[in-house]
Amino acid sequence: MQKQKCSLTLYSNFLIANHSRYSGCELARVAPSQNLHHDAVSRWLSASKFQPTELLNQVKHLITPATGYLLVDDTTLDKRYSRANELAKQQYSGDERGLVNGINLVNLLWTDGDKFVPVDYRIYRKGTADHQDKTKHDHFRDMLKRAVNKGFSKQLPVLFDAWYASIGNLKFIRSLKMHFICSIACNRQVSVIKGTYLSVQDLDFTKEQVHKVWLKEFGFVLVAQTVTAGGDVTYLMTNNLSLDYDTFVDCFKQRWHIEEFHRGIKQATGIEKCYSIQAESQKTHIFAAFTAFIKLEKNRLFSNISWYEQKAMIPRTAVANYMWANA
Repeated sequence: MQKQKCSLTLYSNFLIANHSRYSGCELARVAPSQNLHHDAVSRWLSASKFQPTELLNQVKHLITPATGYLLVDDTTLDKRYSRANELAKQQYSGDERGLVNGINLVNLLWTDGDKFVPVDYRIYRKGTADHQDKTKHDHFRDMLKRAVNKGFSKQLPVLFDAWYASIGNLKFIRSLKMHFICSIACNRQVSVIKGTYLSVQDLDFTKEQVHKVWLKEFGFVLVAQTVTAGGDVTYLMTNNLSLDYDTFVDCFKQRWHIEEFHRGIKQATGIEKCYSIQAESQKTHIFAAFTAFIKLEKNRLFSNISWYEQKAMIPRTAVANYMWANA
């Protein structure tokens, strides 16, 4: 009897349904056909050559490229117990607020405020064995350029945090004729009077909510300040000189959606749980996890059931059946 082969559909559904054991052996045990061998899963993981750029084909019907926002940020997949992993290296993790052994992903997300749709991602590997020299900023620019080439409107604001607000990135976005809205460091140098620079935190925001200033090495921008109820201060910047304060701040609030996406894909798809140490297997697993997330997001939009509840419903049925049978 011919053995069943693994597939992207089968594997991504397994990532959604599973809660703890993400191995090929476990998939072989629970596969609809009893003819799937765990070696077939391993071979499929190592032999598949999915590219992040293929992600857009899965989500075209979910996005409206003429409206919404493009969000860019990176996240680290925790691989602290996988020292021999070919993709992992010491990376900063925001979750841990320090260095962990992990795989860093730079992600591009489209949102209209309701939908969470990943459209591209890159694996940051500078300094690893394959000698890839691209920085996170290179990946940032590559993904934005590709998004524009694939039909996303240049009117979409690009939102990101202060880490990506380098002069090179800002000039690149301007060269695409796009607008950015980002947070910036409190000591970023701006000028109100020609030839005199001061830190953005030294501007008098009690008199004006939005200041039009000259950003050193860039040109005119608007800057604003937000203060949370707890007293945390954030400084924002945009090259869209037509924005008022409320619109400026409301637009930047959309950036938080990529943080929600990062939490969702980690908790609902097992993206950090591939046990293989081989680079190609890890890449396939990561692509399949993005595919799994897209399935969860599609169902969320259709049924209004959260990603987490969708995942919880699967074992809940099994637990209820077990308790009924053993009552």
